[in-house]
Amino acid sequence: MAAFLQWRRFVFFDKETVKDQSENGKNFQLPVGISACDSGRGHIIWFLTRSLQLSSFQAYKLRVTHLYQLKQHNILVSVGQDEPGINPLVKVWNLDKKDSGSPLCTRIFPAIPGNKPTEVSCLSVHENLNFMAIGFTDGSVVLTKGDITRDRHSKTLSLHEGNCPITGLAFRQAGKVTHLFVATLEKVQCYTLSVKEYPRIELDTHGCALRCSALTDPSQDSQFIVAGDECVYLYQPDERGPCFAFDGHKLLTHWHRGYLLLLTHNNKSPSKQTSPTEKHILTIYDLDNKFIAYSAAFDDVIDVLAEWGSFYVLTRDKTLYMLQEKDTQTKLEMLFKKNLFVMAINLAKSQHLDNDGLSEIFRQYGDHLYVKGDHDGAIQQYIRTIGKLEPSYVIRKFLDAQRIHNLTAYLQALHRQSLANADHTTLLLNCYTKLKDSSKLEEFIKSNESEVHFDVEIAIKVLRQAGYHSHAVFLAERHMHHEWYLKIQLEDLKNYQEALRYIGRLPFDQAESNMKRYGKTLMHHVPESTTILLKRLCTDYHPSKDSTDRDSLDRPANPEEFIPVFANNPRELRAFLEHMIKVDPFSPEGVYDTLLELRLQDWAHEQDPGVKTSLQEAALSLLRSDNTVFDKALVLCQMHNFKEGVLYLYEKGKLFQQIMHYHMQNEEYGKVVEACKRYGDSEVCLWEQALGYFARKEDNCKAYISEVLQHIDENNLMPPLLVVQTLAHNSTASLSVIKDYLINKLERETQQIEEDERKIQQYREETAHLRAEIQELKTCAKIFQKTKCSMCNSPLELPSVHFLCGHSFHQHCLESFAESEAECPTCTPENRKVMDMLRAQDQKRDLHDHFHRQLKCSNDGFSVIADYFGRGVFNKLTLITDPPGGKSGAGNLEAEFTLNSAAVGTL
Repeated sequence: MAAFLQWRRFVFFDKETVKDQSENGKNFQLPVGISACDSGRGHIIWFLTRSLQLSSFQAYKLRVTHLYQLKQHNILVSVGQDEPGINPLVKVWNLDKKDSGSPLCTRIFPAIPGNKPTEVSCLSVHENLNFMAIGFTDGSVVLTKGDITRDRHSKTLSLHEGNCPITGLAFRQAGKVTHLFVATLEKVQCYTLSVKEYPRIELDTHGCALRCSALTDPSQDSQFIVAGDECVYLYQPDERGPCFAFDGHKLLTHWHRGYLLLLTHNNKSPSKQTSPTEKHILTIYDLDNKFIAYSAAFDDVIDVLAEWGSFYVLTRDKTLYMLQEKDTQTKLEMLFKKNLFVMAINLAKSQHLDNDGLSEIFRQYGDHLYVKGDHDGAIQQYIRTIGKLEPSYVIRKFLDAQRIHNLTAYLQALHRQSLANADHTTLLLNCYTKLKDSSKLEEFIKSNESEVHFDVEIAIKVLRQAGYHSHAVFLAERHMHHEWYLKIQLEDLKNYQEALRYIGRLPFDQAESNMKRYGKTLMHHVPESTTILLKRLCTDYHPSKDSTDRDSLDRPANPEEFIPVFANNPRELRAFLEHMIKVDPFSPEGVYDTLLELRLQDWAHEQDPGVKTSLQEAALSLLRSDNTVFDKALVLCQMHNFKEGVLYLYEKGKLFQQIMHYHMQNEEYGKVVEACKRYGDSEVCLWEQALGYFARKEDNCKAYISEVLQHIDENNLMPPLLVVQTLAHNSTASLSVIKDYLINKLERETQQIEEDERKIQQYREETAHLRAEIQELKTCAKIFQKTKCSMCNSPLELPSVHFLCGHSFHQHCLESFAESEAECPTCTPENRKVMDMLRAQDQKRDLHDHFHRQLKCSNDGFSVIADYFGRGVFNKLTLITDPPGGKSGAGNLEAEFTLNSAAVGTL
C-alpha cells in the first residue's frame, strides 16, 4: 500500500475561470437545473462547445437522470422520465442526424429489471455499440446485447441480481474478450461476456459509493478503479491489483490521460459560522510517478468532466472552472529547481519525451551529482546520455587520476554501444593498464566476437606500447590481424618458432606474403624450419591447423621469389633449390640459374679431385636440362672458368667461331683443327680462320697447316693466291709446306680447262647441226610419213594436221587437247621452258647493266645496294650461258623453235 503522505505535491495544472467572450469577458454561467453531465466528441453535455456555444433539446418531459456519451461514435445514451412515478426510459440518440431540429432518437425502451419498477443508479455502454449495461438501486443489472441503436437486432437480459444498489459499471475489452465490472456498496465483481454462460468472479468484499468508480485507459491495462473512503483499489478481471491509501470521503472518481481525479469532502473542521456552501477537495494523482499533480478546494462541486485536454469543474453556483495542464517542459523545469531529477526522468518517460529530451535530463542530473561529489552516481547518469551527449563532455570531467575508475566505466559503456572511436579505445586501455586491472583488461579483449565494440588494431597498438605483449598477441591472433601478430612475436617477444608455426597455419595467400616480408629474419634464426615451410609453400601447401579444406592449390608459390630469403644461407638455399627441381622439373629458370651458380662455386673451391668431378657432372646436368637462361649460364661458366660448361653452351648456341677462338686462346692446336672438322660444314670460314691462326704462330705448325690446306684444297674453300698471301706471314712456313697444295691445285685447274674446251667444241658442233637443220626446213620440202596420231596413237585419217617437228595429229585431237593450233602440243612444254630461260637471261643482263650504272652515278653506293637487296635482286638464280654467236644465236634458236613447232598445213 502506497502511503499518501509520502507523495510530493506540485501545481502542474493552471486553474482558470471560464470566461464568456460574448459577454465582455464575464464569467460563463452554467444553465440552471443540471441533473446529469457527461463529455465527449467535443462537447460537454448539455450541449456546450469549446467556443462556449450552449445548445439543448428536450429529451424527456420530466427530467434526465443519466447520460453516456460514446467516445468513438457520435451516439448519446440517456436515461430519464417522461411520466411521474418510477418509469425510467432509455433513449439512444444519433447526434449526427436531426429530426425537426433535434438529434434523431433511434431507440426507446423502458429500463425495468423484471416487472418491478426500480430507479436507475448507473449506466455504461461499450464503444462497439454491442453491449449496454444498466444498474439499478435494487442491485439488478440489465444487459442489452446486440446493436443498441436498434430494437430489432438486440436482446435484453438480467445479468445480475442482489440486494445492494449498483454503484458502478465499466466495460473492458482485451483482444476478443469482453468483461463487465460491477461495483456495489459492498462488493466488486467481474463478468466475462465473451463466454456464453457469462461467468462471474467476485473480486472484493467491499465496494464504493455512487460515481466513485472508473476505468483506466489501455496504457494502464484498463484496470477498474474503486475509490473507498480509506483506499483506492485497482482491479484486473481476475484479481485485485495495487492499492493506494488516499483517505477521505470520496464523492467523485475520474480517470483521464494517466491521471486519477478524486473529489472528496474537506476534512478540516469548518469555522463556527455555518457556511452556505459545502467545501470539496479536488486532487489529481499521477499513480505511475507517485506524486500529486494538483490539489485545490472548490465550493459545492456538481461534476468534473474531461474534454479538450483539460478538466472542467462544474459548481453549484453555476461557475465553470478549467484546469489546464502545464506543458512538459514547464513541469520538468519545476522539478529541476527542486533537484527532483529522478521524478523528472520518470515524468519524461511517462509523457513519451523523445531521447534528446531524456538525454538532457540525464545530463543535468549527472551534473548535479557531480557537483555534490557523487561521482559514481554521476557517471551512471552520463552513461545514459551515450549516443546523444558528446563523450568529450564527460571525459574531461573524469580525467583526474582519482576518478579513473569512473572514466573506465563510462568508456566501457561507450564501447558496449559501439559508439567508441579509436581515441576512446586508446583511453580505455590506458585506464586498464594504469589501474593494473588485468582481469578487466582480459575480460575486455576476450569478449565474444559478437560483443567486440572497439577498434581491434588500435587496441593492439596500445597494448603493445604498454608492454602487454601477451594480450596484444592474443587479440591479434583472435581477430586475424596476422601482420601485428607476427610483428609482436618477432620484434618484441623474439619467438621465432611460434611465428613460423603461425605462418604455417595461415591461408596460402597470407602465408606467402608474410614469408616474403619476414622470411630473412626467420631464416637467420630458424633456418631449417623456415626452409621446410618454404618447401611446402612452393609445392603443395596446406594450412597446418586442423581444417576440412584440403583441396589442392591451383598454383603453388613461385620459388624464384623466395631466393633472396636465403641471402646468407647457401646450404639451405641449395637444399631448397634441389628439392624444387626434384619435385617440379619445370621450375622457373631462376631456380636452375641459382642452383647452377651454387654448384659452380662449390666446384671452383673444391680441392678433392673426386668430389670436383662429381660437382662438374652435376653442373653439366643442369646445363643439359635446358631450363637455364643461356646468357646467364654462359656468364656464370665464364666467371668460374668452367671450360666444359662454356664449350657446351657455345655448341648449344651454335657459336662455332667462339669454340674455335676459345681453343685458340688456350693454344690447343689439335682442338682447333678438330673444331674445324666438326663444325666446318656449318661455317666454312672456320678453315680460313684456322689457316690464318696457324700462319701467325711462330711455332712449328707445319703438320696442322698441311691438314688445313688439304681440306681447303679438297673443298676449294680459298683461292690459291689468298692461301699464299696468308702463309707468307709465317716465318717457319717454307715452300715445301704448300708445294703439294699448289701442284694439286694446278693439276685440277688444267683438267678443268681441258673439260671446258671439250664442252665448247661440243656446243659448237651441236649449234652447227641445228643451223643446218633450220636451213633445210627453210629451203627443202618436208615429207610427212607418220601413219598414227601422236595424241591418241590411232591410224591417221583425214583431216589431219602435221608439224615440222615430225608430229602428226587428227584434227579433232588437236582441237581437243592443244592450247593453240599453231603449236605442237607435244613440243610446246619444252619449247616454252627454253624460251623462258632465254627471256630471263636477257632481263638479267639488262638489270645488271642498269645496276652498275646506278651504282656508279650514286653518291651513296651503300643505299643503292641495300635497295637492290630489299627487292630480292641478289637472290640465287640459275644462269644460262649464251651459245656462240652472241645475241644472234639466241635469235636463231628462237626462230628455230618457232619454226619446228609451227603447223605446215592441213591435209
